[in-house]
Amino acid sequence: MKLLVSPINVEEAKIAKHGGADIIDVKNPKEGSLGANFPWMIRAVKKAAGSVPVSATIGDFNYKPGTASLAALGAAVSGAEYIKVGLYDIQTKEHAMHMLLNIVRAVKGYDKNKKVVASCYSDYARINSISPLELPKIGAIVGVDVVMMDTGIKDGRSTFEFLTEEELMQFVSSARSYGLMTAIAGTIKFEDIPQLKRISPDIIGVRGCVCGGDRNSVIKRELVERLKAEICL
Repeated sequence: MKLLVSPINVEEAKIAKHGGADIIDVKNPKEGSLGANFPWMIRAVKKAAGSVPVSATIGDFNYKPGTASLAALGAAVSGAEYIKVGLYDIQTKEHAMHMLLNIVRAVKGYDKNKKVVASCYSDYARINSISPLELPKIGAIVGVDVVMMDTGIKDGRSTFEFLTEEELMQFVSSARSYGLMTAIAGTIKFEDIPQLKRISPDIIGVRGCVCGGDRNSVIKRELVERLKAEICL
């Protein structure tokens, strides 16, 4: 499994890099679970990350395919290798497909090597969004590269509180049957690592646990190093 760490500024990006993060994810928690940061912050983090790939979130989106496509292109132009969108307020497969199809067109039209990450939410029922278990098939049809699961509301509750291990395994196996990579995030804790190893996503995404449990605190290098070591055992 690869370790994705989500800093909010350049200093945290450097800490994540030196701690061993495989992917550095630029986001802005003040704007939501997948809140977007500024283009200049993506560029600055990309410079600090060096050879470490950078992902950038573009927001928790309702059905605004034009706005989302433009935001995705902005993230790609700013240097992100992975462009990540959250289908936060999307209730139908048709709307999800139309959103993602246009995002893929915008990103791949700029650079076919960029990767589009489509994210649904493990707590989909309480935010009135589509089930993440529907996402692998949708993602395969529209041509995304990675399907991801996160929590939409950051209130300390984990993805593992909303979905069973069997459901998470189903998500991963379904995505792989379509040739897609998978990522799991959502208030992941150190004690979740054995379960994540059984589920075996390609990427795990964290912030809070490498901040000492408080996602509003600062990323600590020793915690990134510890998490990296544990997932590699």
